Amino acid sequence: MNFYYWLGYHFSRLVGRLFFHFRVVHRERMIQSGPAILAMNHQSYLDPPLAGITCDRAIYFLTRRTLLAAPLLGWLLPKLNVIPVNQEGVDRSAIKALIRLLKAGNGVLVFPEGSRTLDGKLQPAEPGLGLVIAKTLAPVVPMRIFGAHEALPRGGRGLRFAPITIVIGEPIFFSADDLSPPGKNLYGRLCERVMDAIAALRLD
Repeated sequence: MNFYYWLGYHFSRLVGRLFFHFRVVHRERMIQSGPAILAMNHQSYLDPPLAGITCDRAIYFLTRRTLLAAPLLGWLLPKLNVIPVNQEGVDRSAIKALIRLLKAGNGVLVFPEGSRTLDGKLQPAEPGLGLVIAKTLAPVVPMRIFGAHEALPRGGRGLRFAPITIVIGEPIFFSADDLSPPGKNLYGRLCERVMDAIAALRLD
């Protein structure tokens, strides 16, 4: 971890513990070394830093390219392992960056749904995750966050101090056999497998 990431990591741990009673269920399932895709549902702006502290190492995140236009954020976010992404359509440069990072043995956080939920419910996955899986065969750690929508909902009026929990699922390992049969449904099929694993995670 670089200094800025280390600072953000420990600040997120402190804030999570003090204000959101944040806890991680089945932390032992996290892949702590080598390539890994952390795939989690997306409820609020709190999701990336809280997902990051489930891992003992620095991981990489996707964030909207427009955030880097702000002077302070434009300077800070790259130091926090952020990969800018254009949310209008499929951003191939961001996908290529994820593939390069995974092939180099890093961990990356991906929100298969693409954007934050409006009602707290799971949304259909975008095909980008399936493409990354097909190109890298990196294992996927399914994760589900609970309570972040209540704490900071999309379009909401402000922050509320609600309990937040992340449940980590058993890693999904892929092989070349999972890429057959090829075709236009391949990426969707891979994404569906991950979303089914996320949906199966429960608080109890």
